[in-house]
Amino acid sequence: KGDLALRKPYVCSGGVGTGSQIAAALALGADGVNCGTRFCATKECNWPESFKTRMVQASETDTVLMLRRLRNTCRVFRNEVAEEVEAIESEKGEDFDFNDVAHLVNGKRGREAERRGDADGGIWSAGQVVGLIDDIPSAQELMDTLVKETEEAVCSRLATLVSPRSRL
Repeated sequence: KGDLALRKPYVCSGGVGTGSQIAAALALGADGVNCGTRFCATKECNWPESFKTRMVQASETDTVLMLRRLRNTCRVFRNEVAEEVEAIESEKGEDFDFNDVAHLVNGKRGREAERRGDADGGIWSAGQVVGLIDDIPSAQELMDTLVKETEEAVCSRLATLVSPRSRL
């Protein structure tokens, strides 16, 4: 409903990692976008190279939605810890409680995994855009690419969908 229901500017967040996706969000009425996962795979991001390499190797199915039963859903990169959490959540079913996985998902464990460069040592956020990442550019290079792709999508693809108006 975004553009129809909101009276204030809003930002599309989630599932945006290419210029054509930015163009789509803008065409749907968003005033901007948040490209979180995509910018985690840039040279300036302080994540370890091992995390970034895993992102480049990933497909869009390499994420996990976890903690859904607790109504506290988060999407994380599919790794050993995420799969362990997923298994526990599935096994426990309706009896699942945060304490069953707290030791796996706490921030201390994740920060230690980052410090060691262990991409399987803790959970880390990543959206399905991870499947579109094929390089690790600088943030400036990524911005330049996104702007170029957005302009191309708007000026070529979208422009062909509008018929010229008669000047009569």
